[in-house]
Amino acid sequence: MVLPARPSAPAVRQVGSRLLLALGVLVATTLVVWLDRDGYNDNAGGGLSFLDSAYYATVTLSTTGYGDITPFSDSARLTNILVITPLRVLFLIILVGTTLEVLTERTRQQWRLNRWRSTVREHTVVIGYGTKGRSAVDTLLGQGVRKEEIVVVDPQRKVVDQAAQHGLVGVVGDATRTDTLLRAGLPTAARVVVAPERDDTAALITLTARQLTRAATIVAAVREDENAPLLRQSGADVVVTSSSSAGRLLGMSMLSPHAGGVMEDLLTYGNGLDVVERPVTRAEAGHNPRELDDLVVAVVRGRRVINYTEPEARTLQITDRVIVIKSAAGA
Repeated sequence: MVLPARPSAPAVRQVGSRLLLALGVLVATTLVVWLDRDGYNDNAGGGLSFLDSAYYATVTLSTTGYGDITPFSDSARLTNILVITPLRVLFLIILVGTTLEVLTERTRQQWRLNRWRSTVREHTVVIGYGTKGRSAVDTLLGQGVRKEEIVVVDPQRKVVDQAAQHGLVGVVGDATRTDTLLRAGLPTAARVVVAPERDDTAALITLTARQLTRAATIVAAVREDENAPLLRQSGADVVVTSSSSAGRLLGMSMLSPHAGGVMEDLLTYGNGLDVVERPVTRAEAGHNPRELDDLVVAVVRGRRVINYTEPEARTLQITDRVIVIKSAAGA
């Protein structure tokens, strides 16, 4: 599983900054020793050169301490106590801190993952993060679904990483396998979007998903009309045929470009006009759908969808839901 990415500097930049800081500590220690070089004794004889100072600083900061170069004057020993020892501690913190940060980050990620698994409920699982999957996610976000409530499942790691960069929880794996869907928390999901590239894959995913949950609403996309009945038999509540829908929109646009433009507007959430489903308010109950401020196109009563022209839809009930066309929130 891949949790939403948190803003952080690239790994190469983090490592590079640590290396530069460690090098800076080494250079500073070398200069301190070289400026007080008369207070050091080199067993090899001769004065302490800049290279000797760098050598002493290296073995001192790494706590190796061969003893071939030692401070003998009071000032050199005092400098070792007050300056070089703190620099040695800082140098070790930089080196050890990198390892500790990696371990801490892994522990933090595992804690976030366990916390997510224990709290996720009534979420939406989007299987396939291609063009159809991304468009479905954008529409869900536009309708007020939070990013924390969406889980993306895709077999490609780079695709799931992209979803995580967008703030979504991702699962890498084959969605036709039960263990992959279990990692996505599908048994407790409220909605499932099945949008793989192949129709046969969509049918198998739908079958597997329906075995894991009876309550969730499953919406599946297929390319060919002849495969739509198979998806419905597999357990999909709604089946959308992408190729025929696009073809009908093309044909409509050819005969009436304005009608095609309106349909495209309706299909693009958050722009111009939107098609939304909402509950009937107490003030609207008992009225005819045509009396509402919003343009009602259908009434949802129980599990039935009733056209607004049918006699049954003339009087709205408090338990009904209506499908309306209204101005987009951002329009």
